[in-house]
Amino acid sequence: PYDLKALGQNSAPYLHLLIEAKKLAYADLAQYDGDPDHLTLTPAQILSDPFIEERRSHIDPHRAATRVDPGPARTGGETIYLSVADKDGNMVSFINSLFDEFGSGIVVPGTGFALQDRGAGFTLEPGLPNTVAPGKRPFHTLIPGFVTIPGPHPTPDGSGDRPYMSFGLMGGAMQAQGHVQFLLDHLVFGMSVQAAMDAGRFRHMRGTRVLVEPVLPDSVIAALKAMGHDVSVSYERAFGGSQAIIRLAHGYVAGSDPRKDGEAAGY
Repeated sequence: PYDLKALGQNSAPYLHLLIEAKKLAYADLAQYDGDPDHLTLTPAQILSDPFIEERRSHIDPHRAATRVDPGPARTGGETIYLSVADKDGNMVSFINSLFDEFGSGIVVPGTGFALQDRGAGFTLEPGLPNTVAPGKRPFHTLIPGFVTIPGPHPTPDGSGDRPYMSFGLMGGAMQAQGHVQFLLDHLVFGMSVQAAMDAGRFRHMRGTRVLVEPVLPDSVIAALKAMGHDVSVSYERAFGGSQAIIRLAHGYVAGSDPRKDGEAAGY
């Protein structure tokens, strides 16, 4: 129901809504996310209008919430992302991560590749879908993103959609909130794929603590602080790194995030 475009890209009211929505989403993530075979709420229930409307009712448009905390950050870095497309229109969104400190440190003899240690993503808190137990897959933040658009013969289940963009933004718990910022900059504000990657980002940490990049104006930072956000300007590489390819009528356009190693290339 929010007119995000009218609020203005990276304005204080706009960023406030995204930060508050992120708090609620990550609180639900800590409570309900985990191995698909052990969920207490299905994705369809979490994405239903009544559920979302109830969660949205907790957003105060003028004040930062102080008691909507996600669970402890359970995943780290060591992630790479790759987007690739070919002359026939095939597009692949690929992400891979060994987890913190180069994974388990165990290299399979004769192969040259190391094993991951994603089991560290489990929680010891009892009674949750992500509570550690035999035969369960742990929570992780890996998101190989993909955007489709309706094809000439749209279907309710989306099977008739056409590929539009293969993309990803890596960076541990920054991934989901970074994806939203990148997608809104591109799809709502009409930025090119590279401009959407270059735009300043925020990263909500815990409680009211928010990191922002120095490109955000002082006036916006001051307005967020007046709403109750504990804002710090960060020069560290805490805001993720992204790559993306968009399919055009003839060929492709691509971008690569300046925050990390990478490049967009074609031939």
